[in-house]
Order: sequence, then structure tokens, then C-alpha cells
Amino acid sequence: MTFKTSLTFMLVACMAGCATYHPLKLDDKSALATSVSHLTVDSHTLPFQFLSAHRFDPSDGLDMTEVAMLAVSNNPNLRLARDDANISHAQAFSAGLLPDPQLSLSRDFPRPSTPGATNAFNAGLGYDFGSLVTHAASSSAARFDSRKTDLNLLWQEWQVVAQARLLFSRAIAEENLLRWLTESRNLLAEGYAKSKAALDEGNLASNAVNLALSAWQDSSKRVSDLERQQLQTRNDLNALLGLAPETKLKLVEEKVLGTPDEKEIDQALADLSSRRPDLLALKAGYSAEDARYRQAILAQFPPFNLAITSARDTAGLFTHGFALSLALPLLNGNRGNIKIEEATRQRLHDEYKIRLDTAYAGVKRLVTDSRLIAAQLQTAEIGLKAFDKTTSNAKLALADGELDVNSYAAFQSSRIAKHVEVGNFQQALLENRIALLALLGGNFDIQSIVTESHQ
Repeated sequence: MTFKTSLTFMLVACMAGCATYHPLKLDDKSALATSVSHLTVDSHTLPFQFLSAHRFDPSDGLDMTEVAMLAVSNNPNLRLARDDANISHAQAFSAGLLPDPQLSLSRDFPRPSTPGATNAFNAGLGYDFGSLVTHAASSSAARFDSRKTDLNLLWQEWQVVAQARLLFSRAIAEENLLRWLTESRNLLAEGYAKSKAALDEGNLASNAVNLALSAWQDSSKRVSDLERQQLQTRNDLNALLGLAPETKLKLVEEKVLGTPDEKEIDQALADLSSRRPDLLALKAGYSAEDARYRQAILAQFPPFNLAITSARDTAGLFTHGFALSLALPLLNGNRGNIKIEEATRQRLHDEYKIRLDTAYAGVKRLVTDSRLIAAQLQTAEIGLKAFDKTTSNAKLALADGELDVNSYAAFQSSRIAKHVEVGNFQQALLENRIALLALLGGNFDIQSIVTESHQ
């Protein structure tokens, strides 16, 4: 086989393994969905068992779990996070590849040509053996970085689940609250209208009318503020689900999150470092940095390149030999990078400890808050029952003329305010549970409960 034939064969073999270019055009049109009726969720691809076991069917409205399923599947930030994970996987693949050998070729032509002179060439095949020393450590660091990215993605998915639960619960609570506040506003408006009529007839003092007017206006402002907050919550929920702002979602609340007992919480805390994705991600990041620290230590040994050469001079004399290049670690010796990696590893060590301590403290705080909110809710519910028991008596007193319209409206407004108070405590307790599950990095059973309806 001639020299030219060998060279051609080597070039063809190298080109055979090359990637080819494929264009990826940008779409200038918005792709946000305005309805969920046509959306589907592949439950088998969802990361959590309680999501993958649930059926996604938007035709009858979306419950809390279906909203979480759609959020994990369609959230724009998670889509970018998955792209980042793919980049990390590609970087790990790249770090695992060995460096290619290097081929050097040169050709010399004598000028002017003299009798007996021939064209000279120099060919060499070399390899960077120094890269082999650090290859295992660099590959290990890349694999741990890839695992870190996957775990951070999993933790981000769980945070999206928590945010979806939070926005869903607030949207439901705001709908219920708006009904109570609207009823209160309508009662106060009716009371003001009757007071105004009584004033016009000379049967009521102006001070009483002014008080009725002020109460009605305050109630109307609360309704208006809540309507704006309700719109903001809906917009935030649509954005989290990757939907257009004008999308109308039918939310169906039939279940609430079960509350973990103290034994479950203690067990979850004991296993926290081995099950919460962000802590596992920090562990993977620490392992990656530890591998880079070892890589920096290995890199202080002199890197060297070895090449096998073959040459022919213009007199036609062939020579064969080798070329060796070796760095002398007299001034640098990679000592600076070793210090940097050592300090970085120490920071990651401290960051993990701080995150773990913060997680423990956060869970304990939420457990304490949960007890306080539950006690306040119980007290408020006792007061609400007392109001509801006297409602029929107040109606009879109004019918018998023993209670005037303004007094009755004030009583009903107080009763509604107590309903609002109970609803706020219930929502605070639910948000506490959502936050607790998010900090514990896991999920507990969702239990069906029957809530008492106060009329």
C-alpha cells in the first residue's frame, strides 16, 4: 500500500465517524395553549409515584394532583432544566472520551533541484500520555456532575409540585372567600339602602346611615381587592402550567393532603439526607469536586507527549525514531489549581452541612406552626358554631320586629367574618402541610375527608 493510499484510507476512516449538521429553526409564534382539553400527560414519564398512579382527565375539571401532573409535564422552566440535564449528560460523555492520537506530516522540495536529490518528508504519530493520568478523575467528576444535575432537576420538579399545590389551594380558597365576602357586601348594601330610605322618611339619624354606608364601602373594597388577587393567582397558576394567561381552568377540589404524624416526620427527618433530592445533589456535587481535587493533584506530575517518527531527507536517507516532550514542574507544578480545588471542596462541604441544618430547622418550625394554627382553627370553629346556632333566632327577631335591619345586617356580617376567619385558618393549615411536604422531600397519602359545611 503506497503512502498516498494509506493517508487517504486514514482520512476516510476519520470522516466516517463524524457527526453531520442538522438545522433547527426558531419559531417566532407563541405556542402557549389556551385550553387544557386537548392536552395529554404521559403518567409513566412522571418522576413521582403518586403522580404516575393518578389518571389525567381534564374533561371533568382538574383536581390538585392533575394540576401537579400538568405542571411537571408542561412547566417552561422544567423544560429548560431538562435541557440543562441533557447538556450535563453530553459533558459527562465528552469527559469519558480518550484524547485522539496526533498525526503530523511534512514534505520538503529541494530548490534548485540537484542531481541525486529527492523530495523529503517527515511523518510522526504521537499521543498525549499525560492526559491518561488524569482521565479517570476527570471522568468521575463529570459523572458526578451529571448526577447532580439530574437530582437538581428532580428537586426542581418537586418544588413545582409544591407550587402547583399552593396555587391550586389558593385559587379554591379565594373562590370560597369571594362568595362569603360578596354575600356580606350584598347584606350591607341592602342594610344601607333601607337605612337611607328610613333617613328620607325621618325615622333614622344620619349617623346610623353614615355607619351603614362606611361598612358597605369597606366590604366592597375587600371584594374588589380579592377579585384582583384571584386574577393574579389564576395568572400565576397558568404560567406555572405553561398556559396562556387567558386560559380558563375548572378546578375541582375533592381531596386534601393528609397530615403526617410525628412518627412519620421523625422518620422522614432521619432519612432526609438519603432521600431529599437537593441534599443528594449537594452530595453528588461534593463528590465531583473531590474528584476534581484528585485530578488537580495528579496533574502536578509532569505531562508528556510521545511520538514515533519516520523521515527521509533530500539525499534519500531514511531515518526512524521518536520525539518526547516533557514539562518541567519547576515554577507552577499545578499548585495554584490544587489550592483552588481544595478550597472549593471545603465550601461544598460546609454548604451541605448548612443546607441539612436549615432543612431540619425548617421542618421543626412548620410542625410548631401547624400546632398553633390547628389550635386557632379549633377556637374559631367553636365561635362559628355559636354564630350559626343563633342565625335562626336572629331571623325570627327580624321578622317579629325585635331586631332592626342594620342590627341584623351587622350580625350576619359578623357571622360571615367568622366564616372567613375559619377559611383563612384552614388555608393556612393547608399551606403549612404543602410546605412541610416540600421540605421533607416526599409525599404522604392523600386522604379523602368530608368537611362540614356551615350554612
